[in-house]
Formats: sequence, C-alpha cells, structure tokens
Amino acid sequence: MDKAASRIRLRIKMVLVEKHRTSKWLSEQLGKDPTTVSKWCTNQSQPTLEILLRIAELLEVNYTELVRVE
Repeated sequence: MDKAASRIRLRIKMVLVEKHRTSKWLSEQLGKDPTTVSKWCTNQSQPTLEILLRIAELLEVNYTELVRVE
C-alpha cells in the first residue's frame, strides 16, 4: 500500500462494543455532545490527540487499539 494513500481510521465504536459501553456513556464521561462522539464513532471527524488519549484511559485500552491505518 502506498503510504501517501494511507488513511487513519478510528476504532472507537468497535472498542466501545468490545467493552460493553455506548457512545452515550462516552459522551457523558467526556462532557461532550453525543453528536460529536457519534461523528468520531463513524469517522466523520476525529477527536484531538488529548481526547483520544482520554478515551483510551476511560476504555482501559492502549491508544493504539483505537487507531487503524488503512
């Protein structure tokens, strides 16, 4: 795969399912609007690195489990 064509995709939704959590729960924990979290879960937008690290902490995973390069 050409590195220039690589795309970073987040696995927030998948990890939430694995951890038996909802995007609503995550939005409450982060103090963010549920619509914002929904956009992160569907890769319509991405959180800041700081928020991504906080999500990893809340879900008790390494931040690398939330990221996939295609």
